[in-house]
Amino acid sequence: MPIFQLFIAIFAQNLMQMSTFEKFNLPKSLQKAVDELGFVTPTPIQEKSFSVIMSGRDMMGIAQTGTGKTFAYLLPLLKLYKFTHTNTPKIVILVPTRELVVQVVEEVEKLTTYMSVKTLGIYGGVNINTQKKAVYEGVDILVGTPGRTMDLALDAVVRFDETQKLVIDEFDEMLNLGFRPQLTALFAMMKTKRQNILFSATMTDEVDDLLNDYFDFPEEVTLAPSGTPLEKITQITYNVPNFNTKVNLLKHLLETDESMSRILVFVNNKKISDMLFNRIDELFEGQFGVIHSNKSQNYRLSTMAEFQEGNLRGLITTDVMARGLDISNITHVINFELPEEPELYMHRIGRTGRADATGTAISFVTPREEEFKIETELLMDQELDIVDFPEEVEISEKLIEAEKDKLPRKFLMKKPKLEGDGAFHEKSKKNQKVNLGGPSKTKKKTHGSVNRNMLKTRNEKKKKKK
Repeated sequence: MPIFQLFIAIFAQNLMQMSTFEKFNLPKSLQKAVDELGFVTPTPIQEKSFSVIMSGRDMMGIAQTGTGKTFAYLLPLLKLYKFTHTNTPKIVILVPTRELVVQVVEEVEKLTTYMSVKTLGIYGGVNINTQKKAVYEGVDILVGTPGRTMDLALDAVVRFDETQKLVIDEFDEMLNLGFRPQLTALFAMMKTKRQNILFSATMTDEVDDLLNDYFDFPEEVTLAPSGTPLEKITQITYNVPNFNTKVNLLKHLLETDESMSRILVFVNNKKISDMLFNRIDELFEGQFGVIHSNKSQNYRLSTMAEFQEGNLRGLITTDVMARGLDISNITHVINFELPEEPELYMHRIGRTGRADATGTAISFVTPREEEFKIETELLMDQELDIVDFPEEVEISEKLIEAEKDKLPRKFLMKKPKLEGDGAFHEKSKKNQKVNLGGPSKTKKKTHGSVNRNMLKTRNEKKKKKK
């Protein structure tokens, strides 16, 4: 019996030490909303950010989607919020896409159910006069894209006279989308006495530049490269020669693996996403959706809703469109194309294996993507398992236009040996490469999202060689 009592005592002690939202001492109205949402334990980024934001200091957070960073800045900001009768926003939250505006507004509204807070989302693609009218009716928390926010600010509709808090979320993606001019213009319009909060998935030189120019000694809050432990994600790769063979392999996996019930399929650009969707929709009619920046706002939002509700088996998307979206219960992430930036790979696979669930990440790797695979392995400090290519899947010889000038003929998979001794011979005129102005091999970026630790390692190696 004493052993049992000791066990009970230890359990009770651990329970007392367990981190809960109650230690944040939130206002009753805010705590009630958190309780109704079913949240008990804060995530690491929420714990780390809370005291920093509450102190009023500028903050720079490095965290990926899926870590709970939206609540990480909303909870302390809402605790600090004091209601006053003004028509200008006290809190301005800038995000890179329309979808993210909608999502963040929904999160704010959930948390402010029992608070007198008026939230408004503004973004391009809808009638600007409608949004002007909404602003004139009054707003406490403004969530918007940099472009539309600047448009309304230039028209003197949105004013920042009373703005006390500025949040910039997914900053690295804003830079990728070309929003730096709008951001710097908005900074110039705002009064200097405010608290700045920035979140980015990666640390880059451009993030450093902005911090130096506009932030006042910001405190850094950093999490690991991925918001999801890698141990919970099974990562496998297939060596595949070309696009059409990738389609054949994807068809095979979808037909033979019943566990693939909620799938995100990542591609690198809009053209490929449309090509893939057309092929997959022929094979699995009505089971997949596609979202990218050329799709209308209504189409993208309705497709996302269909997927969230379970009416679609999978979603074909680019990184830009999926960035920051809270998509739950993903069973499989398929990298139909490997991203050029290893951090994006981490970002993609981090969408599965969340909470107590496990997940699977499958990557199709062509010879020209091998370099991206190696860089990803270096970042994770682990090798990706290569699975044997299924014999029943047809290896297509047909190339799409984008592959014709850049795909090496040496495939990293079993194939019949060529007859003869393989001697070199001069190409015939019809087989000689001609520059038709099509895509060429992407040069390695010298800017943008580059892992700082990797750069340090590379520099150290270079120094040793000298």
